[in-house]
Amino acid sequence: MDAADPDDAPGPAAPSAADLPDLSPLIDRLEAAVVGQRPLLSRMVIALLAGGHVLIEGVPGLAKTRAVRALARALDLPFRRIQFTPDLLPADLTGTQVYHPQTGRFDVKQGPIVASVLLADEINRAPAKVQSALLEAMQEGQVTIGDETIRLPDPFFVLATQNPIEQEGTYPLPEAQLDRFLMKLLVGYPDRDAELAMLDLPGVADAHAPEEDRAPLFGPAEVRALRALTGSIRVAPALKGYIVDLIRATRAPHEYGLDLGPLIELGASPRATLALVRSSQGHALLSGRDYVTPFDVKSVARDVLRHRLLVSYEADAEGLCPDDVLGRILDHIRVP
Repeated sequence: MDAADPDDAPGPAAPSAADLPDLSPLIDRLEAAVVGQRPLLSRMVIALLAGGHVLIEGVPGLAKTRAVRALARALDLPFRRIQFTPDLLPADLTGTQVYHPQTGRFDVKQGPIVASVLLADEINRAPAKVQSALLEAMQEGQVTIGDETIRLPDPFFVLATQNPIEQEGTYPLPEAQLDRFLMKLLVGYPDRDAELAMLDLPGVADAHAPEEDRAPLFGPAEVRALRALTGSIRVAPALKGYIVDLIRATRAPHEYGLDLGPLIELGASPRATLALVRSSQGHALLSGRDYVTPFDVKSVARDVLRHRLLVSYEADAEGLCPDDVLGRILDHIRVP
């Protein structure tokens, strides 16, 4: 079955190619602020389109904060950054109740989490209670302070950074929280040409120089419309079956003729199936198409699944990481 055939997927509300917005200016704007990290920038935009959150792993100094701030500026979204530390308290994130003796009442003072774009820096240095507070915000779009529930802005987008867990003072995030991140992105060093070009960016040579201030390309209403449009990108039935097979192969590889059972401790959950569909739709929209292709699925599969796949000690002993196991699955499962 042809995955690109519009008749494969129903839906009168599906957009046509002529209706799709051109998102290349957004990528160009981000690349003007952060050079040499196009995969990171494009995946951040895809996650935003898909309505998910992103976990970014990399050593310090790779412009992760600059990239997130540039995205917020380009979309005219309120941005807040929180430095996660071992002594951070949930109230430092969500806010707290303040007692006023004059009135005898408690008023709610909102925390920095009440923003559209939240950068949780070095998230794997914070204690479990703080992680739990962030988990509620990511999953429910709200925070609870005392007996009051505060809805977070729409859109609400969390980009969390973490240092590799081998570094001192870091702790692995619980599986339940990892599963709430749409993607986990691995950021490496830029190449030599990109590092040279970085020296000419505004505000890089002088750490105290103000960042370039340019008019936003979109606003909050446009972001909400883009998310709705992403959900209407067509996914053919054959591709839906392909995605389900990819996910199920991480749980029961023997059913697909894969000898990976000893290498996998825990496979991806059904939430991963939904995440892979949404991310593939976002990749298609960013590519200017109104339908998903197998290329879209394969392009985002590792980013969506690497943090949801727990490899065994045997895999560690063989020097295999989740990306290696996923590569074998992607190479084996037949593409429609």
